[in-house]
Amino acid sequence: MNVTIDYRPSYATAKVDLDPGEEIVVEAGAMVAMSTDLELQTKARGGFLKSLGRATLGGESFFLNTFSAPASGGRIFLAPALPGDMKLLELMGETLMVQSGSYIASSPEVNVDTKWSGAKTFFASEGLVMLKVHGIGSLLISSYGAIEEIELGPGEQFTVDTGHLVTFTEGMGFDVRKVAGWKSTIFGGEGLVVDLTGPGKATLQTRSEDAFLSWLLPKLPSQNASR
Repeated sequence: MNVTIDYRPSYATAKVDLDPGEEIVVEAGAMVAMSTDLELQTKARGGFLKSLGRATLGGESFFLNTFSAPASGGRIFLAPALPGDMKLLELMGETLMVQSGSYIASSPEVNVDTKWSGAKTFFASEGLVMLKVHGIGSLLISSYGAIEEIELGPGEQFTVDTGHLVTFTEGMGFDVRKVAGWKSTIFGGEGLVVDLTGPGKATLQTRSEDAFLSWLLPKLPSQNASR
């Protein structure tokens, strides 16, 4: 599998070249274009209960699409729903916590699920839920805005707005909390944050979907105004 990402960081598109017989698992709706002879199978990957958990808890699609290349190989173009960047990660057996909505595609050997004991901590975090992604293979993620990476040493701490968190490595300490009192949370424009503790790496996005919606929704005309 060879992946090239173009039009970064605002409108990234991934061009994936598949070897003969190679497969790629893709989030529903992420396919932009593909070779006409790629074979497509849509199924609840990992079984009914695992797929249901990923859909209801993780905000991901119940079904995932598996594209298989013929003997001549093939190509598929992928893009996220929101404008922003994409990044290819090569997993070598490690585990990542990935923001729901940032998962785009992966090798069939990579497992994606919500069976993570810390997931409940994030449920109230402005809708943020983290998926547990582990295995050996390629993982393609997306961000809203550009991607920023940070690496923390042992015991080093960093505070991230939950709306800007994309991934962090398993084993990092984390604590989700209000950035200040409820008054600041409600009226100050700041919501919940997560305190990350190293060692480990985290990926951030430079824009927040929640912040954009908070700006946009009050500007939309109401039904009463249109009457």
